[in-house]
Amino acid sequence: MTLHAASREALDLAGTRLGEVLADAGADPSAVGDELLSVVDLLDREIGLRRALGDASVDPDSRRGLIRRLFEAKLSEPALKVLDTVAGSRWSSPRQLVDGLESLGRSALLTAAEQSGAVETVESQLFQIARIVAGSPELEAALSDLTAPADAKRTLVRGLFADKVDVVTETLVEQAVRRSKGRGVGNGLDKLVALAAERRQRSVAYVTSANELSEEQRSRLSAKLDGIYGRPIALHVEIDPALGGGLVVRVGDEVIDGSTSGQVAALRRRLSRA
Repeated sequence: MTLHAASREALDLAGTRLGEVLADAGADPSAVGDELLSVVDLLDREIGLRRALGDASVDPDSRRGLIRRLFEAKLSEPALKVLDTVAGSRWSSPRQLVDGLESLGRSALLTAAEQSGAVETVESQLFQIARIVAGSPELEAALSDLTAPADAKRTLVRGLFADKVDVVTETLVEQAVRRSKGRGVGNGLDKLVALAAERRQRSVAYVTSANELSEEQRSRLSAKLDGIYGRPIALHVEIDPALGGGLVVRVGDEVIDGSTSGQVAALRRRLSRA
């Protein structure tokens, strides 16, 4: 998510407000997250409402009043307080307001996972689902199809993963599918993995190995990557026998290819230039 300066400031303010709201006794982060994401879905559908809330030329009190008139009887007070801040802030565009609100909803859900001690589980489940989607072009096409009804895609996600993953995982996946906008669901899922890892103050290393790694091998690799990058690294490993041997490690935009197939390809490139 790329935000312009005004939107970054607005999101910072709303994020602070969300933290205050969720710190109150009795606040349910999961419920707040669900409610904020339901408003995201509404704003995606209702262009006029999205523009009205994101119009910086309109008085902030008027925008907050609109939020209260529309949602006071439908949403909890904690969610309304966050929406008050969102509506009363200056965003660079209506679309960035919606993207910021989505970020807040995801943050609330991950806070719920933290409080229940499930954030590492959610991270792992998101990674596994991302790999399932990446390994099935037909599934990714179905989930990314702009012409498919949102309810049909939601039903597909629930049929595949309901009762098999944490409720926070399921909600985050459904939201990523609904808002993929043709950009590919896999990319959105990878971003969710990174968000969950950030909650554990870690960056993500996507590791592809020709063979299953033992716990000792994982520990050594993790320690080596921690040293290289100077911060804790969360490993997510998938197996691909086509590598022939070795590993491919991706951290952000950097790829370390130590696989047999990668070494052969590099040798061929060198020979072709000789």
